[in-house]
Amino acid sequence: MTAADTGAATTALLCAPLFVPLVATGLAAAFGWRAVVARGHVLVAVSTLIVGITVAARTTDGQTLAAGSVLRADALSALMLIIIGAVGTVATWAGISYIDDDVALDRCTPRAARRYGMLLPVFLAAMALAVLSANLGLMWAAIEATTVVTAFLVGQHRSRRGLEAAWKYVVICSVGIALAYFGTVLLYFASKHSASGHGSLDWATLADDPSSLDPSVMRIAFAMVVLGFGTKAGLVPLHSWLPDAHGEAPAPVSALMSGVLLPVAMYALVRHRVIADAVDPTFTRNLLLFAGIASAVVAASLLLVQRDYKRMLAYSSIEHMGFAAVGVAIGTPLALTAVLLHLLGHGLGKAVLFSASGHLMHVTGSTNIGDVRALIARRPGLGVVLVLGLAALLGLPPFSLFASELGLARAIAVADHEWVLAPLGLVLLLAFAAIGARGAAMLLGPAEEPATGPVGLRAATRASTAPMVAGLVALAVIGVSSWPLQDLLETAATIGAGP
Repeated sequence: MTAADTGAATTALLCAPLFVPLVATGLAAAFGWRAVVARGHVLVAVSTLIVGITVAARTTDGQTLAAGSVLRADALSALMLIIIGAVGTVATWAGISYIDDDVALDRCTPRAARRYGMLLPVFLAAMALAVLSANLGLMWAAIEATTVVTAFLVGQHRSRRGLEAAWKYVVICSVGIALAYFGTVLLYFASKHSASGHGSLDWATLADDPSSLDPSVMRIAFAMVVLGFGTKAGLVPLHSWLPDAHGEAPAPVSALMSGVLLPVAMYALVRHRVIADAVDPTFTRNLLLFAGIASAVVAASLLLVQRDYKRMLAYSSIEHMGFAAVGVAIGTPLALTAVLLHLLGHGLGKAVLFSASGHLMHVTGSTNIGDVRALIARRPGLGVVLVLGLAALLGLPPFSLFASELGLARAIAVADHEWVLAPLGLVLLLAFAAIGARGAAMLLGPAEEPATGPVGLRAATRASTAPMVAGLVALAVIGVSSWPLQDLLETAATIGAGP
């Protein structure tokens, strides 16, 4: 690993995504949910995106940035910051009108809106800390912090279903994060009893010399880590919290959980795989392949019976994280390039679709697929956004998920694991049939009823289209031209693939 840049300007740069959100939290605590607070959320996300781009410009050549021994950023960290910032920008921008509508419809009290305003920036800061941590223990703590923060956001509406989803989320993810903690402790134990005799959880130190770690301990540690962080990523078997939490949370929170929190958990798996793969590559590959394929197959099967469009999007997230886990298992630079592009495309797509689903719920008063008909004819703006968002989610060109899925298939074939293509192909067919059929039922047909809705929401729905359109444009640009990200993706993938 190259020497790290540790100057004062670098320290300020890496600390910005952690401290800027605290200003937004303070504004929300002082003023409640107001226009300045809502715009502050967007500025937090945009500032994270700017930091990510700046870090990317300085690390694409393989350089590493550091702030003491606590924070470190390489090209892989920079790409994750870009994902957090880009998805966060779409979600928070669309969330301005969503929370305003929630308050207008008495679905959200001013006190709950204030709590939302305070916690959302903390959520963004925790995810930024997870990808900037130089220490795997601090990474674990940051991901655990997201559980605490989002538990309150999932139960925002304080309905019976919302509170049940929040408790289920807390219980299952607490089990998962405890398993990840156990795996982290075992990893430290393995490093302390290595040839050097000095224990460490610094991921750079461990990645530079993983071969001296005890193989037996590392197998158990990695299995615990996959179970633990796999829970946060929505992987089988501890995945059942995800559809409930995503289905009941406010739409901007669902967008961030699906589009950012799941990729951050997958990032943690990538960092640990680099270390474990040098000890026993066959074990790590088989474990991740099983988790990825099982998750994708289970999610695609359950997509066939969904009657709630937010839960449908949630199960789709499990499917896509299954694909990402397969790419991490293959572990080649080509596979990791496809995975990282997939995480970015999936994040933007889910930010668009969950934001659209939130406004659709305000218009119809329901998340039941059967209650939504002829949306294109009745509300063309929202309908077209949903059509394009679903097309992106299904991996149709020109959107980036088409390129990432094609790249993943190529990487699997090049790595001589062609048998993996059969179950993944079946998953794609099932997902296309399920999402396509339900999307057509919601979107098509004559406008037999007037396009009415709750008073005052017609203009708000039109205003909220802009961030979703921006997300779709970004998806198309990334899918058509790899130029903005190609060098960064290749460098990040090389780091994720390991030595």
